[in-house]
Amino acid sequence: MKKMILCAICAICGLTTASAQKFGHVNTQDIVQMMPEFKAAQADLEKLAQQYEADLKSMQDELQKKADAFDKEGATLPENIKQRREKELNDLYQRIQETYQTNQQALQQAQQEKLQAIHTKLLDAVKAVGQEGGFVYIMETGAGIPYISTTLSTDVTAQVKAKLGL
Repeated sequence: MKKMILCAICAICGLTTASAQKFGHVNTQDIVQMMPEFKAAQADLEKLAQQYEADLKSMQDELQKKADAFDKEGATLPENIKQRREKELNDLYQRIQETYQTNQQALQQAQQEKLQAIHTKLLDAVKAVGQEGGFVYIMETGAGIPYISTTLSTDVTAQVKAKLGL
């Protein structure tokens, strides 16, 4: 009997504690889009991509010019010079392919670095709001989570924006 009463008291205390816990939700995707750091990162990445594209265009123009010259002179060139120029064209083509791949990897690396800093700043703001507001858990709404009760959970998006100065 004492065990049943003790269990009942524990259950009541547990329910009371569970109902006092605060849960929040935030849409970080909207916040990130508003951050000046994100806009600056996008501009930097676009500038870098344009630079890489211009470098590749220059290399492709050089390849095209050499290929056109080879096509015009190809029939009149001695076999050894013809083979050497074909090798040069193939080497230049390979270099263009390698440069393209290297540029893509560098662009992805730069994107990861810039976005990591933004996400770290955002996460720090969410943690601060969570600690200040006494939240047990703050869930992401922009990640395709199937259901979050807006009546049992507090939207802290505005608080996070304020913490970031947006």
